Amino acid sequence: MDHKTNDLEERRSGSFGRSSSAGSSLRRRSCGLPGPVPPQMDDDIESETVSQAGDIGDRALHSNRISESSSFHLSVDNVLDNGVVVPIPENSLLKPHEIWFRDATANTVSPASPLPLEIISPLSSDAMVYSADKDEDNKKELPWLVEYISCLIHLAVLGILGALTRYLLQKLFGPGVASLTSNQSILYLDLPSNMAGSFLMGWWGVVFKGDISSVSDQLAIGLTTGYLGSLTTFSGWNQKMLDLSVDGQWVFSVLGFLIGLFLAAYSIIFGVETAKGFRWLLKRLNSGGKRGILRSSGNWRVDSCKRHLAVMVVGMLILGLLYSLCGILEKREFQSGSSEAQLWLGCMVAPLGVWIRWWLARFNGRGLGKAGLFKWVPFGTLIANVSAASVMAGLSTLQKAVDSKNCDTIVTGIEFGFLGCLSTVSTFIAEFNAMRESHHPWRAYAYAMLTIFLSFGLGTLIYSVPVWTKGYD
Repeated sequence: MDHKTNDLEERRSGSFGRSSSAGSSLRRRSCGLPGPVPPQMDDDIESETVSQAGDIGDRALHSNRISESSSFHLSVDNVLDNGVVVPIPENSLLKPHEIWFRDATANTVSPASPLPLEIISPLSSDAMVYSADKDEDNKKELPWLVEYISCLIHLAVLGILGALTRYLLQKLFGPGVASLTSNQSILYLDLPSNMAGSFLMGWWGVVFKGDISSVSDQLAIGLTTGYLGSLTTFSGWNQKMLDLSVDGQWVFSVLGFLIGLFLAAYSIIFGVETAKGFRWLLKRLNSGGKRGILRSSGNWRVDSCKRHLAVMVVGMLILGLLYSLCGILEKREFQSGSSEAQLWLGCMVAPLGVWIRWWLARFNGRGLGKAGLFKWVPFGTLIANVSAASVMAGLSTLQKAVDSKNCDTIVTGIEFGFLGCLSTVSTFIAEFNAMRESHHPWRAYAYAMLTIFLSFGLGTLIYSVPVWTKGYD
């Protein structure tokens, strides 16, 4: 039996892997569960884990994990029986993808980490274990409002930067420079940014997420949800395929979805593998230098109210500067109706899209109703992508109906900024990849088809049908 099969068997039997700093490879530690894991509960654990692989919104904040953990403890006492494993959501005191089990002798509940090797972060575990008690004490002192506002600032600043990067990639690979992408091709304008965002998701959202979180949870959320979520866009992708279908190019429209999904999926795989290689290289270069790494992460760690407030002040200054710059440039360029005018307006409304998407992500891994049906479906991401695609289709219909320069500037700016940041491919593809590597890989393709069919179907009704019936250009 190969190494991968052994890992899977260990996960199912209760002997889960956890990263360790001793040696150059991962050490396996058994949790010593006294009882077997029921198949249904094991499936629930996996369903919740893959659904939360990309984002869980404000449930990731430490204050929310503390506020909701007490009620979960009660449910644990009612469900656990001599070693039965139950899933613990991301809003708990534990880090992502952790579970709890009952010690049969001490009658207590203890944490264990059933993370697959692809998600384990050896360096990050060192950083998190280092002075862990001190970190927890400092985090408890941080008021909920300060933590929440700090996260919103990170999301806004990095969301604007993500939108700017997407615009630059459009120009670089578009007709003006490289001429590799266009609005009339299956290689749509946002394809390079979707690939780049998916690739970086493998670095910042999978392999090195623990390391980034050990420095600052808000920075980890800002980079993945804010920057990468805004760098990539699902609504723009869907709208370009609608434009192809309106022109009768249905085959190109289907191929555009297939090629876009294929390239994004392999971009995150390539990102994970290269990040693992880079981690291995760092370990080799720093062999015997574990203390140096810990000192470095400790020096940069935002682990007190004072440091959080300092970061917030800097973030607000940067955000104010960005808004002022965008406002001045938008006022100067608006009457021209140029792409720059659309860009600056888009940057001004981008944070609102990021904030809504981040809030919706709290529904990932929750399922439907009190029973939590279909927990494997990330409903938060699904709602964000489908709603953004539908609203963009409606605005595109309005744009064709009004057909004026000012309307084009406003509509395109909202589509690029607000809706482009409300929808995401990086989070979507992280969830897709987690499902594909789970025990039920069919869920990945079911989730992708559900997202695409809903978005494209509603877009056809909202955009394509009016264009065909009204005869809009």
